[in-house]
Amino acid sequence: MTSFSRLAALWLLASVLHASAGESLFESDAKLKVEAAGGAGGEGPAWDPALGVLSSGNGHIFRLDRKGNSRIYRKDAGTNGLLFDPTGRLLDCEPVQRRVTRTERDGTITVLTDRYQGKRYNQPNDLTMDSHGRIYFSDPRYGDRDGMEILDDQGRTIEGVYRIDPDGKVTRVIGRELERPNGVLVSADDRFLFVADNNNNTLGGARKLWRFKLRQDGTVDFQKRKLLFDWRTGRGPDGLKQDRLGRLYVAGGLNKPSPPFEPAKDKKGGIYVFTPEGKLLDFLPVPRDEVTNCAFGGDDLRTLYITGGGTLYSIRTTTPGRVLWPKSGK
Repeated sequence: MTSFSRLAALWLLASVLHASAGESLFESDAKLKVEAAGGAGGEGPAWDPALGVLSSGNGHIFRLDRKGNSRIYRKDAGTNGLLFDPTGRLLDCEPVQRRVTRTERDGTITVLTDRYQGKRYNQPNDLTMDSHGRIYFSDPRYGDRDGMEILDDQGRTIEGVYRIDPDGKVTRVIGRELERPNGVLVSADDRFLFVADNNNNTLGGARKLWRFKLRQDGTVDFQKRKLLFDWRTGRGPDGLKQDRLGRLYVAGGLNKPSPPFEPAKDKKGGIYVFTPEGKLLDFLPVPRDEVTNCAFGGDDLRTLYITGGGTLYSIRTTTPGRVLWPKSGK
């Protein structure tokens, strides 16, 4: 790391600590607002200044326009995680088709990857980008586990994290080092890859938020990984985003215990806010299970959109979010 990068990292950490000591993370009179219901807010919110908020739900992509109207934007899309890249193109995880795609501004769809070494993915779930244009996406399998094709040399299934380089080359960066990666996020300085490991239908399965050191070539340094938080026997973490001070907003928890796999009563459903080092700063309860993801938006990027139980919520924050699009959101 250069001296400038070290200074930037130290400044960011100091800013986070200073802000967490006295600043409220949500506006003083802020309340959760229902933006769209009826299944529209299932997963993957993503903000665009012209379109409004896109979200995955009921097998479609929904659009909440800037006037507050919700309607189907792309029918039968079969998507989960959504992300606008720095040029305003929509990146889509499509678990139904077991692929990752890119939708151009004119609506043209390009398949970025649908196989790894000739084998179909499990269910691409969530995605993130670094400053070099490399896309990282998770590939868990929830529900029926028949038809999983990606195996290790001992015949064991792999639910991994993959990197798509700008030239289209795909590399697996995390394999059986985690149980079932879900939400993924690269930090603003490209130093870290945050991964939500959520094996929610196995006794004793992982419900953990990890931070991995990223090398400059986009590979993961497994010797420098840090456990940030463990939901233990509760519902584990799902999607996550950062604000401009680097704080993590993580969807997770469960309001009603679900034994035998998730019997915990103390890990409620909502947005958990952490420092990059894993200190819990705040918790925003969300009434509907399951709380799946969040994204910053609005003209000042201080509106946090949250998906939970098929409902799309919003709440006002005191700090803008970090987004790739529009570019001024960095």
